Amino acid sequence: MIRSFLSVSAVALLLCGCAQAPLRGTGDLGVVVERATGSLQIIESNTRTALARVEGLGDLSHASVVFSRDQRYAYVFGRDGGLTKVDLLTAKIDRRIMQGGNSIGGAISQDGTLIAVSNYEPGGVKVFDARTLAQVADIPATPLPDGQKRSRVVGLVDAPGQRFVFSLFDTGEIWTADFSQGLTPRIERFTAIGQQPYDALITPDGRYYMAGLFGEDGMAQLDLWHPELGVKRVLGHYGRGQARLPVYKMPHLEGWALADRHAFVPAVGHHQVLVMDAASWQQTDAIDVAGQPVFVTARPDGRQLWVNFAYPDNDRVQVIDTQTHAIVADLHPGPAVLHMEFTARGDQLWLSARDGGEVQVWNPYRLERLGTLPAASPSGIFFSSRAHKPGY
Repeated sequence: MIRSFLSVSAVALLLCGCAQAPLRGTGDLGVVVERATGSLQIIESNTRTALARVEGLGDLSHASVVFSRDQRYAYVFGRDGGLTKVDLLTAKIDRRIMQGGNSIGGAISQDGTLIAVSNYEPGGVKVFDARTLAQVADIPATPLPDGQKRSRVVGLVDAPGQRFVFSLFDTGEIWTADFSQGLTPRIERFTAIGQQPYDALITPDGRYYMAGLFGEDGMAQLDLWHPELGVKRVLGHYGRGQARLPVYKMPHLEGWALADRHAFVPAVGHHQVLVMDAASWQQTDAIDVAGQPVFVTARPDGRQLWVNFAYPDNDRVQVIDTQTHAIVADLHPGPAVLHMEFTARGDQLWLSARDGGEVQVWNPYRLERLGTLPAASPSGIFFSSRAHKPGY
């Protein structure tokens, strides 16, 4: 794909008398979401630089990104319902559609041909051809009692077998949509899974889908190898329901971590990171941290966790040793640290300091800051290496 693109570009440049653009790959590229201006910065991890800015992406206040298999295209899901396909090599919008009214995320299928978007308005999931962004399926969510609206959809992930899995916030359900036999999906519904599933994660092998519950204690777990067993509850004794603590920012379960045979997840409303045995899914520990955790991000070798926090502790990042569960560093990178992303091999940690107007690059082994890049209210950081990770 890239060779073909470059050969066509080279011909065009020769015809116009211009110098040929240098060849480049896509493996060390990524994007930074600039939520204030509806734009993306295309970044390069190798040189720790910003290469270009792409504008005109709409409301990116809760934006997320997935990548094509060749890592050339970024698919951006905007809060305003926009779905934008961005070419990382040309730094231009390839295609853009308005597919809904209020969207909070999406996923790309196992074979890279389908893009699914989860919507608050209209409630449900829409699925598109990854090449053209033509709609190929519409999966309306369960209607609400008023008959006017449908349940909001959250926690959408891709799963092995050309499936998508998602949760229905208002009606307490988990659905799977199987596209393995074509563009008419086989839908399987699991009801009464718990009150208000707010986000979800999937294990790296694609076996377990786990939805956090906001309306009651615990998490709901679906074994995708054995869906006939239904949904079971894990961490049933834990949750916001115990004390009804105020929640200043919902934790992001896609920011969970699996390391040293344990799962580490942010606690809702508590100043803790919860630890579960990844075989039995029983809680083994609770690590006290500085505030309400938002993301718990593991270094790729599994030796460290980097944790950021909701307001008023969102200027801090704490680093946890996954073996001892001790906090080994308490950093203050800047105001409103929103997101953290490791490079694929773990040599760099990139983080966004929204209110500081910058992105920082850290050496996670020496705990040293390597540099900064200016950005307009940066939030999400996404590297193209996500293209080859299930659930991303």
